[in-house]
Amino acid sequence: MVKPLFILHPPQVQRKSINPVLAVCWALGVWVATALPFLRVAPNRLLSGEPAYLVDLLLKNAGGIAAGLLVLVFLLGAVFAPPQRAMQWAVTALAAILMATLVWLAGSHASLVAQSQSPLTRTALGAGFWCLVALVWLICLDALLHLRLGPLPRLAVLVAVALPMVCVIALGFAQDLSIMKEYATRRDVFASAVLRHLQIVLLAVVPSLLLGLPLAWAMARRQRLRQALFPVLNVIQTIPSIALFGVLMAPLALLAATYPALAGAGIRGVGLAPAVLALVLYSLLPIVRSAVAGLDQVPLAATTSALAMGMAPLQIFWHVQLPLALPVLLLGLRVAVVQTIGLAAVTALVGAGGLGALMFDGLFSAANELVVLGVVPIVLLAVLADAAFKALSAALEEPAQAVGVPA
Repeated sequence: MVKPLFILHPPQVQRKSINPVLAVCWALGVWVATALPFLRVAPNRLLSGEPAYLVDLLLKNAGGIAAGLLVLVFLLGAVFAPPQRAMQWAVTALAAILMATLVWLAGSHASLVAQSQSPLTRTALGAGFWCLVALVWLICLDALLHLRLGPLPRLAVLVAVALPMVCVIALGFAQDLSIMKEYATRRDVFASAVLRHLQIVLLAVVPSLLLGLPLAWAMARRQRLRQALFPVLNVIQTIPSIALFGVLMAPLALLAATYPALAGAGIRGVGLAPAVLALVLYSLLPIVRSAVAGLDQVPLAATTSALAMGMAPLQIFWHVQLPLALPVLLLGLRVAVVQTIGLAAVTALVGAGGLGALMFDGLFSAANELVVLGVVPIVLLAVLADAAFKALSAALEEPAQAVGVPA
């Protein structure tokens, strides 16, 4: 059989690349701008008010119409454009401008309402505003994904994208919005609530880490202990937070009544004690599981060499195993911190305070913007904590890979 010297291939047709994430965000953004209320204008803080749509706000002047059309045409072109770096940087810059513009538009309309109507009138951010901000943020994240930046440069770009929006708020362009009025009336309480929230998180995560590391070390050495403790930690993780608070309140109240010294130290049935204890129990599973996984991945040659040098087991743990397992441990610690930031809001139900107190005050008084005032900082704290742990993991990635430990 004679083999052909060459094979004819059909000509390849170049297909235009389509960015599916940007296409979906573009379509959803058009629908949100026309179907969901951008703002709600109410006669007071307790009523939901009448909706105001973004399209209606833009149609009031020719400049708004032209700017909106230019943004739509540019993003639609970016959907079908090849993923070049220049285009991705342009999309990122546009995302920063859009987020600041959305806040400015909302604040400008709120100022017009405040000047023309009663001082009790409130202009609240509607579902359309929050959805558009989320879509613009997703567009920015997708552009950064195509740029393939490292964790630290990516974090710096995200901060730069959010900076124009922060400047618009700091310069007072959004001061007539309902959420800013709620903040103005609770400025001192808000600052103390943020500090209290951070205190709760710190008091929960640090003991979890101090307790979880010895547990992980013992479980990595003894298989039976691992098989006995992991089911217990899994069951604790499935208990609803409010139920766990209720279970802890009775024994802590009994201890405080039996031993007045404990009550003087702040250990009571309500307050920080049940809140912190419950959060410690919730944080143990991600910390212990990641620590055990990291210790299992430590190269046997490293521990054997340390043992040959005459190190004791605890010395091997602190000086050899823990540094090599740190990249994996940080993954669990990251989950624990972000989880604790969210769960700390629920501790307000047992009198621990924090941002959850603002949130539940808004729920009980039917003031939606007060709820948002408590929720938004919690989300921002969780995002910042997640970004910080990503950057720290990236800083430890190369040393871990140098010794053969996957980061």
